Amino acid sequence: MVNVFNDNTSPAAPAIPTRPPTPPPQRRHQAWFAVAAGVAVALLLVDRGLSTLGTYGAWLFVLTPLAIGTAVGFACNLFASVTARETTGVVLVSVVMAGAFMIAFGIEGLVCLAMSLPITVPMVIVGGLIGRLMAPPHDGQNARQGQHGKHWAGMIVMLALPLGGFVEAPAGQLLHEVRSSVIINGTPDAVWPQVVAFPELPAPTDWLSRAGVAYPRRAHIDGNGVGAVRYCVFSTGPFVEPITQWEPGRRLSFDVAASPAPVRELSPWRELAPPHLHGYLRPQRGEFRLVDLGDGRTRLEGSTWYEIEMAPEFYWRAISDALIHRIHLRVLEHIKQQVES
Repeated sequence: MVNVFNDNTSPAAPAIPTRPPTPPPQRRHQAWFAVAAGVAVALLLVDRGLSTLGTYGAWLFVLTPLAIGTAVGFACNLFASVTARETTGVVLVSVVMAGAFMIAFGIEGLVCLAMSLPITVPMVIVGGLIGRLMAPPHDGQNARQGQHGKHWAGMIVMLALPLGGFVEAPAGQLLHEVRSSVIINGTPDAVWPQVVAFPELPAPTDWLSRAGVAYPRRAHIDGNGVGAVRYCVFSTGPFVEPITQWEPGRRLSFDVAASPAPVRELSPWRELAPPHLHGYLRPQRGEFRLVDLGDGRTRLEGSTWYEIEMAPEFYWRAISDALIHRIHLRVLEHIKQQVES
């Protein structure tokens, strides 16, 4: 490339030498180097971060993926520049490999990793593009003084972002309600016994249940009235529900004294129990309401109130609401079938 002055009288500037295209073998080596860097950063930040902080906040699901992607994008372009599309491809391979290593080492299970992908993958891709911009140029501009130092400084800043977890505000402990309902061809008096205790449900056939997401199986009760204890047995264990309101044909309310894990993780490790399966999604209480529609039908409503201590809360709340609503409908439809049959 030559530069020409407007008056066309000055001699042309000498061409700036550029690096020839990177040969395919070197590109592959460079890509695998970047993948290895991404996996190492992911294992370090996730495993050590969880052990140190003990929280599942935005530092884990936003800042950490951003830092992982930045490391991959930087390493991928460290020795020779590649396109943004190629960088993104290497970043995605790094995500798959990092997930595989987390499963193999028993850090996480497949189900929870899959649930996090819609929020972590975009952040990893953005980080990869940032890392590509931070990598040193491989052309005549390399002569600029201090260029490498600036890029390394930027890289250090990006890798330090997950440390924001130490100053991150704790997740709110707001009580969220999920409400579901069905219409049953039966009077409230006919529906009530099935609400208090219902027989074994048919085995589910949907892929979520087969993947390990908890589902209800049956319910029984010890005693009658306020103070009795209801047990709703799930695939992962029983919910222990002391009765707080007992209004036959109208309302059954209960607290949740104990609850099982929401997911049985898919993993080669038996009894894998990541911390987030215990105490981060906390059902607090539940309630059934029977509304007499006056024509021999009953509207049966079910509510669950829960707290969630994972961030970004709006994302995990959306998933939790959907799963709880799915559980509600499985129980309510079963009760409807029992009454109507």
